[in-house]
Formats: sequence, structure tokens, C-alpha cells
Amino acid sequence: MTTANPAPPPSMRLRELVFGAACAAALRAAARLGVADALGDGPMAVEDLAAAVKTEPQPLRRLLRALSCHGVFAEREDGTFAHTDMSRLLREDAPNSLRDITLWCTEPWTWDAWPLLDEAVRTGRNVVEDLYGKEFFTYLNEDAPESADVFNRAMTTSSRQSARDVAELLDLSGASSVADVGGGQGHVVASLLEKYPALRGTLLDLPRVVENADPRLRDGGPLAGRVSIVPGDCRAAVPVKADVYVIKNILEWDDDSTARLLRNVIEAGGPGARVVAIENLVDDTPSMRFSTAMDLMLLLNVGGAKHTTDSMVRRLTAAGLVIDDISPVNPYLHAFDCTVPG
Repeated sequence: MTTANPAPPPSMRLRELVFGAACAAALRAAARLGVADALGDGPMAVEDLAAAVKTEPQPLRRLLRALSCHGVFAEREDGTFAHTDMSRLLREDAPNSLRDITLWCTEPWTWDAWPLLDEAVRTGRNVVEDLYGKEFFTYLNEDAPESADVFNRAMTTSSRQSARDVAELLDLSGASSVADVGGGQGHVVASLLEKYPALRGTLLDLPRVVENADPRLRDGGPLAGRVSIVPGDCRAAVPVKADVYVIKNILEWDDDSTARLLRNVIEAGGPGARVVAIENLVDDTPSMRFSTAMDLMLLLNVGGAKHTTDSMVRRLTAAGLVIDDISPVNPYLHAFDCTVPG
């Protein structure tokens, strides 16, 4: 039976850390094989589980043993394996599934980029353009469409899980229109339209993204008559006039892209427009290990960064916005409520 060592000595802890890629690869393998989906409510013998996911039993046992050391699956005394709270999150049908996020954080490009982290730290710029000769999202959409699909699913999962929190926080009772800028498939704007029946909305994102917009927003959906779906790159232009602009988890790009986005929003909204920027912060989060890792990934792929409260304030005020309020959306997100000055 595999058990986790709760307090290894520093020398062993460092050895474990340098094998972090093995843990990430094991999680990716389990997600791709569908192990969590095949494992039922009760314990299963490895032979039965292997037959269900079409693998050899002994290598599968080794995979599950490695993951059990981290609390992902549990090995029982009789040699069977059972679910844990973490392994259930790898199921596609889990209410708060992290399967797609697990895949996104371990996509093939990440294995090319992580070994070049020292170069990114040395230069302060992303390594993806040197690796592939293209800006990151151009590379994804042109050369790695399957990875782009994984990214879109992961962002959809994240957005769906936080959209209701955003809608609960924001008071839009005095507004007639809201634009979800770079809003993915539109879960945030859909939640806001459901909360405010008189509100009209716009979803702006890349064509390949909005063509798979939330079914509530598409033709035949209950919100279709109150929303406009606009394909476009918000870094190039924001061709949308609205009372309120919501910008969620996209102020993490390189400085130039972020400045262009904010400038486009300010020009579109004009004096008096409300701009709500929502971001994960690295100085006020219950999960610093995850947030700081994502911060390093952003350095690798787009030359961007997760923000501290101070860096967000500096970025927003440098763009010309007046910050009226900073509020937690949930334990992982903060909203910076701003106004375009007259």
C-alpha cells in the first residue's frame, strides 16, 4: 500500500521537486487515458481498470502507485485502487473538473519551453517565438489546433466555475449594456444577462473562440436576442460601445499587448465608461505554488506575468483609468473597478 511521506527531510524533498515533471506527466497520462472516468465509486482491481482503459495492468499499477503518493487515487491494502477527492477532479463529469486544465498545463509545447526558463529569466522575454518562429497564440491556432482546443476548453472550465461569482459581485443595476472583452465563450456575460433581464451584452474574442460560444448566447438560445457576438482581436481593436467593460484574466500578456488592450477599451468606452478588470493575484491567494507556477508559464509563452495588487494598480492607472474599488471575487480572483475619466 502506497502512502505519502508527510515530512521528508530537505535532501529528499529537493529530490522530489526535481522530479516534478514525472508527477505532471503522470497526471497527464491519467487524464488522457481516462483512468478517473473508468474508476467507479468503489475500489477496482488494476486488471479490471486496465481492461477498461485499454492498457497493460503492470504499467498502469506503476502509474497509479506514483500518483497515490501525491494523494491522487488511493492504493488499498488488497492492491485495489480507489478515488480520492483529488482524483475525482480528473473526471470529465465532475462538477468542478480540472481535467482540461491538467491537460493544458502539460501540453507538448510546455515540455519544449520549460527547459528554457533560465533564458526567459535572463532576457525577460518569452521563448516561444524563438522555438516556433511565431507569437504564442498564432502558433497555437495555426500549428497546434488540438492544443488550442485544449486551451479553449481549459479556459471555458475556469470561466464557467467563476462566472457566477463575478455576476454575484458586480452591481450593474444602473447599466444598460456590458461588453465581455476577450471573454472566451461568454460565460461571464451570460451570467450577467441572466442576473439583469434588461441588460444587453456583447462578447468579443477571436473568431475560432466565439464560434463555440455558450449555447445560451447562440441562435436559439435563451439570451441570443440580447447579445451580440463579435469576432475580433481585442489587442487590435475593441469595436464595441458599452456602459461597462469586463476584462477577465487577460491582463497577463506582455506589456505592449496589455497597454494596447486597455487603450482600445478606453477609446471604445469614452469618458464615464466603467471598466472592471478581474485577475488572479500572486500576493493575495491561498495557492501561491499554483499562482507562481502559472506566473512562470506566462513568462515562457507570452512574456507576461501574474500581477500583484500594486502592479495591477500601476498598470491600470498608467493606462489612464481611475480605480474606484478593489474587491475579492472569490479566494482566487480580485476585481479592480475602474472609470474612464472625463
